[in-house]
Amino acid sequence: MSSPHGRFAWYELMTTDVEAAKAFYGKVVGWGTREAPNSRYTLFTAGQDSASGLINLPPDAKQRGARPQWVGYISVDDVDDAVTRLKELGGTVYIPPTDAGDISRFSVVADPQMATFVLVQWRDPGRQLPIDPRAMGHVGWHELFATDWERAFAFYREIFGWQKVVADVGPAGTYQQFSAAGQAVGGMFNKPAAAPVAFWLYYFNVADVGAAAERVRAERGTILEGPTDIPGGGRVIRCADPQGAMFALIGKQRDKDEAVGYFERDASLGSSPRA
Repeated sequence: MSSPHGRFAWYELMTTDVEAAKAFYGKVVGWGTREAPNSRYTLFTAGQDSASGLINLPPDAKQRGARPQWVGYISVDDVDDAVTRLKELGGTVYIPPTDAGDISRFSVVADPQMATFVLVQWRDPGRQLPIDPRAMGHVGWHELFATDWERAFAFYREIFGWQKVVADVGPAGTYQQFSAAGQAVGGMFNKPAAAPVAFWLYYFNVADVGAAAERVRAERGTILEGPTDIPGGGRVIRCADPQGAMFALIGKQRDKDEAVGYFERDASLGSSPRA
């Protein structure tokens, strides 16, 4: 089995209203929920699969100005080594390497441009929950709104070994796709000036983006952009839930190696989650 180093492994919503989030995403994405054994951790489920997690926004995060947000976990072979290298490269450590029972060791961090993510090392790789980027309700694409995407890419390449795939160059700038373990999994570009900080955005797969947009509105979420057609087919919308956490939805299943497109990149983009 190849090393999971550098692969997105999990997604978690930190929110100020867990019960409201359960109801909202259940209606919009179609997720069910179940409580993790012997903990206060809620799992969002897509069918029988665990798709993501849900927790209350920690008090210490609130104190440093954090708002409700989705956070991605990225696998590393050694969390302590990765944190050391991250600090050398100018990253920030919010929670130092910490053991989560016998399941994992993790650290909450930010890149030098302050986009937040979590480093995770599984104690037993066989216990890692399966993530299927092609399945309904799972994350199908990852997008970094960076202050300087070229510097950001150099940072992530150093930490995770990510590689450049194809780049689209248009009036709004360059959109650089990247791969992890040989598979195109996301893209990065320079955020609009209206977005106060860099951040990661995660796209959840849905069957019909137009219908999903109506559900977002009906459940008092906000459509920030779209529906927008993307190169290669399919549509996306960029949204915020009622507590303010940003997320995206993408429609249409794709061929295995077909990359996802991107949102229209202009000053109409709204504010981002804050680390």
